[in-house]
Amino acid sequence: MHGGKASLSPSSSSDRRLSALVRHLEGSSSIVMGGSKDPSIAASPTSARNSVFEHILQASEDPILGVTVAYNKDPSPVKLNLGVGAYRTEEGKPLVLNVVRRAEQMLVNDKSRVKEYLPIVGLADFNKLSAKLILGADSPAIQENRVTTVQCLSGTGSLKIGAEFLYRHYNQHTILIPKPTWGNHARIFALSGIAVTSYRYYDPATRGLNFEGLLEDLGSAPSGAIVLLHACAHNPTGVDPTPQQWEKIRQLMRSKALLPFFDSAYQGFASGNLDTDAHSVRIFVADGGECLVAQSYAKNMGLYGERVGALSIVCRTPDVAGRVESQLKLVIRPMYSNPPIHGASIVARILKDSTMYQEWTVELKAMADRIISMRQKLFDALRNKGTPGDWSHIIKQIGMFTFTGLNRNQVSFMTEEYHIYMTSDGRISMAGLSSKTVPHLADAIHAAVTRLDDD
Repeated sequence: MHGGKASLSPSSSSDRRLSALVRHLEGSSSIVMGGSKDPSIAASPTSARNSVFEHILQASEDPILGVTVAYNKDPSPVKLNLGVGAYRTEEGKPLVLNVVRRAEQMLVNDKSRVKEYLPIVGLADFNKLSAKLILGADSPAIQENRVTTVQCLSGTGSLKIGAEFLYRHYNQHTILIPKPTWGNHARIFALSGIAVTSYRYYDPATRGLNFEGLLEDLGSAPSGAIVLLHACAHNPTGVDPTPQQWEKIRQLMRSKALLPFFDSAYQGFASGNLDTDAHSVRIFVADGGECLVAQSYAKNMGLYGERVGALSIVCRTPDVAGRVESQLKLVIRPMYSNPPIHGASIVARILKDSTMYQEWTVELKAMADRIISMRQKLFDALRNKGTPGDWSHIIKQIGMFTFTGLNRNQVSFMTEEYHIYMTSDGRISMAGLSSKTVPHLADAIHAAVTRLDDD
């Protein structure tokens, strides 16, 4: 001890922190002198200093989520939100599946369950059953142990983990995404360091698939490039290739050694059949090649807020699959360490119980059928009104969304005059419609088309 002060060595971080604390306390004791504050301290500029974040600009709303923000601010009693990508009942209410409630109650009543951390890769049963759901229980890749699956944070998290893995371990840092595609795709891959380009997909003239343009763009892609493919129910267009077109896409991609990365957000939700909606993925797995598949249970089990998803990577050999999994762990660990347990446990409980699985497929088909019926009702309403144009694309497209073909001005008109909210590209969520609201939407579309130019 010297002069009443502790002698501290700055040899360690803890010593340095303690030294800083001593200096702080010494400074604090000098603030009050003879009952009055030190004037040099009173003039401290700390409170007047600008924020170190002063330079940050206000970010614009997400183009999709911002639709709901605007909708919530609208006091109109006839307002209609067709922007949100979430299922709604005929009464316009969010739906929790009966089988999900039952599975959740079983989990809550199971006193043996604990809240311990999951492994880095997630819940083992969930991973195994998720791979079987998308690849097929009889998939050779599963039987040969060539698939590694990790639980992720819904579809977005699954894509992000895949993107980070590919940036670190794949020799091509270019991905082709369809034009148009889900608004988050480009950001996910670009922020992982992967160069994002596009391939033609939607044909505005036919409001269908630009198949020739798609083949031409994939044919001129760099050998080995990554290609993002929507497994089914393409978002935002609702336009899918036919099985024959999928086969031609597969042949072309394999001939150029392009790496498929499937985004499967709507399995079973599009057609109402789980196997039908997995066809595109399964033909790529059946040829023995490699691919990545991101899965989400947001739509098909209604587990939006639980953030339940999986990333499966199909490899050539079991040995490679094991090494891939080891590297996926190194991606996940510093990002969120391990995934949450509750939502994945619900999915696993449903998928491994044959009775509950069957109950799920019935409820899933009911959701898909209601969306299909909304397509038919909207098409019929527009046809009965004599709305100019061919609206058959509404019943030809599939899944949650319809790409109406309405332009930005028409969309703005419908929002201002009819209080109908959708994304500016004219995409509407068919799940947001009901028998009661179809006439209101048909009136708005008719007015927009007849009063405004369509270019």
